[in-house]
Amino acid sequence: MWPALTIIAVALFIAVMVVHLRLRGQIERERSAAAKQLEALKTQQQGQALQIRSQQEILFNSMIEGLLLLDQDERIQLANRAFVELFGIAADVRGKTVLEVVRQHELAGLLATVTGQKQVLGYELKLGGLSERWLQINAAGVFSADGKKQGTIIVFHDLTRLKQLERTREEFVGNVSHELRTPLSLIKGYVETLLDGAQNNPDVATKFLQTIQRNAERLQFLIEDLLTISELESGRIKMNLHSVRLHALADRVLEDFKTQAAARRVELVNALPELTTRADSDRLQQVLSNLIGNAIKYGREGGHVRLTGKLIEGNAVELCVQDDGPGIPAESLERVFERFYRVDKARSREQGGTGLGLSIVKHIVQSHGGKVWAKSEPGNGAAFYFTLPVKQDAVI
Repeated sequence: MWPALTIIAVALFIAVMVVHLRLRGQIERERSAAAKQLEALKTQQQGQALQIRSQQEILFNSMIEGLLLLDQDERIQLANRAFVELFGIAADVRGKTVLEVVRQHELAGLLATVTGQKQVLGYELKLGGLSERWLQINAAGVFSADGKKQGTIIVFHDLTRLKQLERTREEFVGNVSHELRTPLSLIKGYVETLLDGAQNNPDVATKFLQTIQRNAERLQFLIEDLLTISELESGRIKMNLHSVRLHALADRVLEDFKTQAAARRVELVNALPELTTRADSDRLQQVLSNLIGNAIKYGREGGHVRLTGKLIEGNAVELCVQDDGPGIPAESLERVFERFYRVDKARSREQGGTGLGLSIVKHIVQSHGGKVWAKSEPGNGAAFYFTLPVKQDAVI
C-alpha cells in the first residue's frame, strides 16, 4: 500500500508542478506582454511629447519677437531664434541666467519687479553699442495656485525702426517749421512796416514788396518740393518712361542756367556722349536742374560745371555733374541726400533753396531703378553721380 501511496503522491506533486509551471509561464508571458505594452505606450508618449516640443519650438522660432522662458530659479529653459538674433548670441543659452547671456543689469531689476508685481508691460530698454537700438519688453511670472513662482515669460520687441521713424518725423517737422518761419516772419515784418506808412515812400515800398515777393516764392518752392517728396515717397507719382537723348536734354537744362552761371562767371560744359536712356524726361530734367543749380551755387566763382556720362555694364548709363568748388567734407557725403541736410547751413540759407533738392534727386533716380551717390575731396570740388536704365540700342 505504501508504494502505491508514494506513487500517487509523486504523481500529484508532478501534476501540481506542471500546473504551477504552466501558470508561471502564463504569468511571465502576460507580464512580458504588459511590459512591452507599457514600453510601447511610454515610447508613444515620449514621441508625442517630442512632437509637441518640436511644434512649440517651431512656433516660438516663427515669432518675430524675441522670447525667453525662465524656470523658478530664473535660468533660461528656452530662447527662440528671434531672441538669439536680436542679441547676436552664438552659444547655447539654456541653463544660464539672463544676466550671463545679455549683460544688461536693467533686466535683473526687471525680473525682480516681475516677482513683486507678477507682470511688467511696455518697458523700454535702450541698448548701447555701435548703433543705437531700442527694445520694448513685456514680462509675466507663472505662479502656482499657492502663489509660488514657477517661472517667467519675457517677450522682446524691437522698437529701433519705430524710434528712428519717430525721430525722422520730429526732425522733419522741426525743419519744415524753421524753413516756413523764416520767410513768413520776413513777409509779416515788411507788410507791417508798409502798413505803418512805408507804403507812401515809393522807393522803400518797391524794395519791401520785392523782398515780400522773393520770400513768397521761397515759400511756394518749399511747398512744391514738400509735395513732390511726399508723392515720390508714397509712390503716387507714375513715371512716364520713354526714350530720352541725354545730350540734347542736358543742352536744354544748361540753357536755362546760362544767366545764373554768367552771374558767377561759371563755364557750363556739356561733355555727355550721345547716349539714350529710358526715363521720364520731365523728372530727369528736374534731377539735372537740381544738380547743376547746386554746382553753380556752391562751386567756385569763375570755375566750371561739367556734365559727363558713360555706358556701364551694357544695360545702364552713369551720369556725373562735377564742379571745382571747395568740395564736401567726408563726414557729410553720406548725408547730403537727406531732407533739409545742409553742409554749410549759413551759406545755404543765404543763397536760398529749400534743402530738399538732393532728396528729390535721390527719390527720382531710385524710382527709375537707378542709384545716386557723391564723391568729393575738400578743395577739389564735388561730383554727383547717378545711374539710369538704358535700352539695348543706347549708344547712338
